[in-house]
Amino acid sequence: MNTSTRAFNYVDYLWDDKKVEKLGNNQVELFLYRSNILGADLRITNYGGGNTSCKTIEKDSLTKEEVEVMWIKGSGGDIGTLNRAGIAGLYTDRLRSLKNVYKGIDDEDRMVGLFNHCIYDLDSRAPSIDTPLHGLLPFKHIDHLHPDALIAVAAAKDSKKVTEEIWGDTMGWVPWQRPGFDLGLQLEKCLEENPGIRGIVLGSHGLFTWADTSYECYINSLEVIEMASEYIVKKIKEKGSVFGGEKVKSLQSGERKEKAALLMPLLRGLCSSEKRMIGHFTDSDVVLEYINSNDLDRLAPMGTSCPDHFLRTKIQPLVLSLSVDYDVSDTEKTLRKLEPAFEQYRKEYAEYYNNCKRENSPAMRDPNPVIILYPGVGMFSFAKNKQTTRVASEFYINAINVMRGAEAISEYTSLPRQEAFDIEYWLLEEAKLQRMPKEKPLSRKVALVTGAGGGIGKAIADKLAEEGANVVLTDVAEDRLKEAVATYKNDVATYEICDVTRIGSIKNAYKKACLEFGGVDIVIHSAGLAISKPLAETSESDWDILQDVLVKGQFELAKQGVEIMRKQGQGGDFVSIASKNGLVAGPNNVGYGTAKAAQQHMVRLLASELASDKIRVNTVNPDGVIVGSKIWEGEWAEGRAKAHGIKVEDLPAHYASRNLLNEIIYPEDIANGVFALVGLLDKSTGNIINVDGGMANAFVR
Repeated sequence: MNTSTRAFNYVDYLWDDKKVEKLGNNQVELFLYRSNILGADLRITNYGGGNTSCKTIEKDSLTKEEVEVMWIKGSGGDIGTLNRAGIAGLYTDRLRSLKNVYKGIDDEDRMVGLFNHCIYDLDSRAPSIDTPLHGLLPFKHIDHLHPDALIAVAAAKDSKKVTEEIWGDTMGWVPWQRPGFDLGLQLEKCLEENPGIRGIVLGSHGLFTWADTSYECYINSLEVIEMASEYIVKKIKEKGSVFGGEKVKSLQSGERKEKAALLMPLLRGLCSSEKRMIGHFTDSDVVLEYINSNDLDRLAPMGTSCPDHFLRTKIQPLVLSLSVDYDVSDTEKTLRKLEPAFEQYRKEYAEYYNNCKRENSPAMRDPNPVIILYPGVGMFSFAKNKQTTRVASEFYINAINVMRGAEAISEYTSLPRQEAFDIEYWLLEEAKLQRMPKEKPLSRKVALVTGAGGGIGKAIADKLAEEGANVVLTDVAEDRLKEAVATYKNDVATYEICDVTRIGSIKNAYKKACLEFGGVDIVIHSAGLAISKPLAETSESDWDILQDVLVKGQFELAKQGVEIMRKQGQGGDFVSIASKNGLVAGPNNVGYGTAKAAQQHMVRLLASELASDKIRVNTVNPDGVIVGSKIWEGEWAEGRAKAHGIKVEDLPAHYASRNLLNEIIYPEDIANGVFALVGLLDKSTGNIINVDGGMANAFVR
């Protein structure tokens, strides 16, 4: 079948015949392929949202009889990245036989445990709460999706009527109900009462569609979504405008980002009153249309409708009352303006919890907002890590699209607060949270590393990222930065070209840290250069560049970094990568040794001054890091070899032989020293760690 001519206006058609041909008739692989391409379009379903399945005939391992098995996305998975390890395989007949032991709506939690008695594939992922919704339907391939257009229909005031208007008698409709076994029974009943339908709209929730082949299921899903999208576009054109028109005029793009970068650390500090958070900022056209509108004050407090939305965004956002031209550079004044809004939000969240909690509800979670809206500027989100905060932002954009569509159709409706609470504090959701892996030592922290395009700086960035930090790599060479950042997983690192001799360049690096992650907690000054010359040959330009990069650069990095850390109010770490040469006198080293000594003493001065802010300042002194170090790629190696009367290629062995442990020192060893200071020694400041294999003349005491 040639399927390449399919065309859709509002969804992406991604089916690739050539890729599918290689999968043959493997229905599980075809189901996984369909899942991945559906998940690639965020208008169809967001990260972690929705579910997909297929049913196949397999041979029972014990009886050798043929049995029907349902393969379905497991708990906590994402259809966009779903693979064989992320699915569960269950006996369909056993799953359906659970109807015989189901005791009603209060029995939902127990039923989830019984899914394990239906497992066919012993390597299965834990079955999700959506399992019976797929298992009680007879179709070979099923999609449960959360498309913006469909949820707009599902969240409209007259959702059932709109469903009939768009699809006639080809689609079923069921009212809102929390996912679980009973909802599966409702879908089964809807199909029995409406044989021949192509899918079902779930009120305030999403969409179910199906077919007997993976391709037909995919096309059915796209066609249903396309029809809803066309209907909404038509309604918007008829209405003329959405969200009541514009109330606030946006700043220009550059002004928005400048203001956001200044505000981010303050917001991050306020959102981190219980646990430190990572930030994200977006000022897309979709966001600006909504937050600048006349209807914002009415719609924002209503909250989101789809469970997948508010589980990640909280029940409602915090809307800032700052005017678009408010001067956020006045930190103290801005903080006084923001604090009451955050206190009120926390109070209202506590009231929501106390009014809705049940006898067995988990303890109240962090009451701070996840989504923060600033009319005229953009949307901020804060969560435990970059992926979670980015996904929360994406989900709220989905919610905006839902509100736009529902308002165009008729009127947007949200879930009652009790229903929302019962989802948010569902014991099954709590159990899922408890199963999350333990956070790493530097989780929730942001580190900025200079000179991170390679060598010691890159090794430090690698170690901090390995231990959970988000990292901002800076260097003067963009090609090296691009290559370095490409070595990390998504949502871990970013980069900015930074010349530490220029104040504006340092400012841009911190701006990038604020916009990408919300601020900075750890600053590592690893940028450097080395010039080895005797006094008579050391020029003024040699002296100036060493002072500018090593000393002045460190001063300005500390000055700007501390300003951000103070805004956050969470303390911080500053580590200078100095050198043994700052402690030990030697020939042909007056410029470099003096600059390194200045770095070391600046650390002591800053440690004394910044302790009251809980900002710790320490030094790591490398020595003889030849293998993998950028400094040793040029004239410095030749100068050191000449000073010691040896060949350049003999330098590693020479430096190893002169330390007490007779060890070659690598960039990774320096990185371990940095981690010890920022990840383990949380009551240490003003100190020096020598990572040199043991040099007696460099002992500080």
